[in-house]
Amino acid sequence: MKKNLIGLVHNIPQSGSYAFSESSADVMTQVASIEEALRSLGYSSRRIPFSRDIDAFLATFREDPVDMVFNLCETVDENPLFSGHAAVVLELLGVPFTGSPSSAITYTMDKAMTKRILKGCGIPTPKYLIYEGSPHFNAGCLTFPVIVKPRCEDASIGIDQESVFGSEGTLKEALGPFYERFGHLLVEEYIDGREFNVSLFGYPTADVMPIAEIDFSAFPGDIHRIVGYRAKWDTSSPEYNNAVRTFPVDLPSPLHQSLEKIALECFHTFMLRDYVRVDIRTDRRNNPYVLEINANPCISPDAGFVASLAQAGINYTEMVRYFVEFMSLRSC
Repeated sequence: MKKNLIGLVHNIPQSGSYAFSESSADVMTQVASIEEALRSLGYSSRRIPFSRDIDAFLATFREDPVDMVFNLCETVDENPLFSGHAAVVLELLGVPFTGSPSSAITYTMDKAMTKRILKGCGIPTPKYLIYEGSPHFNAGCLTFPVIVKPRCEDASIGIDQESVFGSEGTLKEALGPFYERFGHLLVEEYIDGREFNVSLFGYPTADVMPIAEIDFSAFPGDIHRIVGYRAKWDTSSPEYNNAVRTFPVDLPSPLHQSLEKIALECFHTFMLRDYVRVDIRTDRRNNPYVLEINANPCISPDAGFVASLAQAGINYTEMVRYFVEFMSLRSC
């Protein structure tokens, strides 16, 4: 029986070194890793770059059609606002693809939209404001410290130690430069507590994978306990070397159940699919707050989502095989 030809649709990182280039280049690590896993499973695959040149993308499909697609697009020509556009085109073409539908990708990329939906559905999330460049911004309703995040970025782009502010005065001094660099911003109350990554995997229903916790205990006392850009991508930084992913086995049952329940609520509320990672912080009283919902999280071999599956006994090749099975179910 002939096995399917599988497309690997991916965004095209810029060449050379530039701000945040490490996170952009990582998509090609994912492409190569999935390619290798598919080969070991006996599948043929081919890379299909996705850019604003839709004619070229469609021509590639017409010349040598694929049966299904791993959708690995994180941006389009480095613009995160278009992160859901590859999924839109694949939906219009009727080609089965991995991960969430275009609507879910678009909503979760926009931190303000995510927060509004969470709040409207009664899912706890830190209190926040949106900064859109106004000179009259008033953050007096927030409890300091706060953390500033670009409204539409992922991979912790624009988030680091310099993003946390202890007073309204220091915040107002910094908002202008942040806005000039990243556009609209999310200003969010900083929850100084434990941080958990809850991964979900499966189709048509999702299962909660082992819950990971980021252990910040080795952080120097003058460093905020956050997983900023340096903690994810700068191998020479103290944040990278001291933010340790663990899989605690002694979580109190009420907390464990609460984390699972909230992650599943996010999965269903945002109509996510196949795989997702929900990042949750708890305050000093173990009250949980959703920080981020990551539709189609990174699946490089060293990524947190992959580590969670490994903890559940699912290795990388098995993960890829499951993705193929999910797509096969949708193509029936």
